[in-house]
This record gives sequence, structure tokens and C-alpha cells, in this order.
Amino acid sequence: MNLVWLEKETLALCEEVGAFIGKELEGFDLSRIEQKGSSSNLVSYVDKESEKKLVDRLSKLLPGSGFLAEEGTDQKGVNDYTWIIDPLDGTTNYLHGLPIFAISIGLQRNEKTILGIVYDVSQRTSYHAIEGGPAFCNEKEIHISSITTLEESLLATGFPYYHSEKKEDYLEIIKLFLEKTHGIRRLGSAAMDLAYVASGKLEGFFEYNLKPWDVAGGAFLVQQAGGTVTDFSGGSNFLYGGELCAAGKVHAEMVKAIEKIWFR
Repeated sequence: MNLVWLEKETLALCEEVGAFIGKELEGFDLSRIEQKGSSSNLVSYVDKESEKKLVDRLSKLLPGSGFLAEEGTDQKGVNDYTWIIDPLDGTTNYLHGLPIFAISIGLQRNEKTILGIVYDVSQRTSYHAIEGGPAFCNEKEIHISSITTLEESLLATGFPYYHSEKKEDYLEIIKLFLEKTHGIRRLGSAAMDLAYVASGKLEGFFEYNLKPWDVAGGAFLVQQAGGTVTDFSGGSNFLYGGELCAAGKVHAEMVKAIEKIWFR
């Protein structure tokens, strides 16, 4: 398989689907929205149409590959490859016209990520990387921030739709970081948070109750840009474990602070 060619074709596909997402937003009708579970978990027809377009084309680009996707496409492949897709990460932002939402794509070979793309739909900007290479924003190589201390850092987090018994601990972690850093941002798209860590706009990002499609593409970008991605214990189970801490040179300091509260 030619990974460079596959990345190029997938980037073109993201631009095409991104154009569809943007066009639909121009005349978006809130009455066409489904609500699943609660009013906080909004799913629009745009998600489903976008996923269908992505899956249909990616199936042709890499025949026999499997899929794990946010809108329910879950099929085992007949080869070693699996696409992990969120067709529209930041749906609530999208519904309200807040221009922070993205297409997130990760490709794994034997459970190891080898391609990651986060396509910023509003800015028409592609963050992308493949195995063995650096990370890029469009054609420009990107790197993690050079900042080395929490005191100088700007972090991002998210507020999960479903709060567990760990909610109070999580709020305590947020409070701690608010006091120790330049601030915390809540952008509403884990994919964009990770792309911003990879490109040095943010020093770190942490969140829990995440799904694989939220982070597969973006986590790989951070790693290829020189950063570190772990779960809250510093381990490697961030894709399926629901906890993620991604950062540049402040990662160890972030995990140490999180561990003290999360695992007490």
C-alpha cells in the first residue's frame, strides 16, 4: 500500500465532505435534528450523510478495510486495516454556527495508527501525518510548543456529555490547572484541541469519557509533531480507555497533577 498516495486521496475526500458540511450549514434547519439520549447529545442528518460519503470512498481507496465510526458504522475488515472516523466532531458547535468543528480520521494497521487527519471545516485547513513522517498543517510542517512549564501554558479540556462519579475529581483538576496555568479553553471539539496541541497553539489537552473516533486522528498528529499522548495514569490506553492527556513538553507535569487527584 502506498501510504503517501492514500493520505493525498483522503485529504481530497475531506475537502469534498467538508464542502458538503459547510454548504448544509448555510441553510441549516434545527427541526431536522435528531436527539439521542438527551438534549446535550445532538446528532444531525449532516453527521450521517458525511459518514456515508467518507465510508463509501474510503472503502474504495482501501478495499477490505474495517471501520469504526461515530455514527454507527462498525464493520470488521478482511485485511489488517481499520479506519476510525468522526464525520463531524463538534456537532453542537456546528448546530449553533460556532466555527469550531472538524472531520477526524485515523487509520490503523494491526491496531497501530499509521495515518491521522483533522480537517478544520470552517478554515478549510488540513492537519495531517503518516507513519514515519512529521505532522503538517496544509503543506507546513508543525511541531509541539517549546514551552516547558505549566505556569506558561495554555491548556484545553472538554466537559463530557455523561458525567460519572468522577465528576467532582475532574472539576478539581480543572480548578488546579486554572490556578497553575495561563488558562483553560473549552473549544467543543477534541479533534481540534489535539490539532492545536500538535501545532503548538496549545501546550496540552486533557479529557475523559472520550471515544476512539474523537481522538484517533488527532492523537497521532500530536505524536508525530513531537508530543506525548497517554491516559491519565501515563499509560497507553488512551484510545479505548476513555481518558486522554496530550501535550508537548509539559506532559509529565500535567499527568503528575492529574494522577494526584484522579487516583487518590
